[in-house]
Amino acid sequence: MNDHEWLAERFEENRSRLRAVAYRMLGSLSEADDAVQEAWLRLSRTGGDEVQNLGGWLTTVVGRVCLDQLRMRKARREDSLEVHVPEPVVSRPDTVDPEQEALLADSVGLALLVVLETLTPAERLAFVLHDMFAVPFDEVAPLVDRTPAAARQLASRARRRVQGAPAPDTDLGRQREVVDAFLAASRGGDFEGLLAVLDPDVVLRADAGGAPDGLSKLVRGARAVVEQALTFSRFAPFARPALVNGTPGLVTAQGGQPLAVMGFTLAHGKIVEINILADLARLSRLDLSILDD
Repeated sequence: MNDHEWLAERFEENRSRLRAVAYRMLGSLSEADDAVQEAWLRLSRTGGDEVQNLGGWLTTVVGRVCLDQLRMRKARREDSLEVHVPEPVVSRPDTVDPEQEALLADSVGLALLVVLETLTPAERLAFVLHDMFAVPFDEVAPLVDRTPAAARQLASRARRRVQGAPAPDTDLGRQREVVDAFLAASRGGDFEGLLAVLDPDVVLRADAGGAPDGLSKLVRGARAVVEQALTFSRFAPFARPALVNGTPGLVTAQGGQPLAVMGFTLAHGKIVEINILADLARLSRLDLSILDD
């Protein structure tokens, strides 16, 4: 085995962790893969001869790449009220493959990723690296041009925001029952049936990307969400069960064309969040063939 092959093997040992870091930072599988690839390019250029802790070095490289990406993304988004749903991880309704399990460890649901989207790039980096991957603040601080104490404060602010989100239910069987009831009520145009599975303060977030105005929405309150669900009830017959970031969700497709991925967050047996990705450009990047029979 030559030096390049040895280095590539060591990199592959760290790939799953690096992809998990990048996904939490960017909320996009395709962008996460690009960040991991950039880390490999940088490693192959440097050779890694003087790197004592390769896993730590690669983690901080991916963190820096993601931080730059977040800053560029923030500069591009002029509308601070833009509705944005992160790119979901979709799998069959009965199983999550081992690679996805590694990616989704620590219950990284869409609701958590949505909260992470509200953080500043520096807060997100400090929280993800320290709280999720145990990177010491001494190593986080140079990435955000802060002292370790200031980096700790960034993570603390992010932690308070994350802890303010509802604690999701963990019983997958019960979650599937509620999502199935939601789907049945949507198909039947059952107003009361929909109300019965929704929390009074439920939030629906629909991201249609660059589609015409009005398709991307942020809707609050059970009755408003029911009205929105009934508006799109004509698509309900084309919805099928899936796991979305490890929890029961729905994928809507017609004629082989994916139209939407719906992720649900439940607390105390009620739906508290519905996150819908209906951005056709980003949907085209998802591998939904795994749902085919």
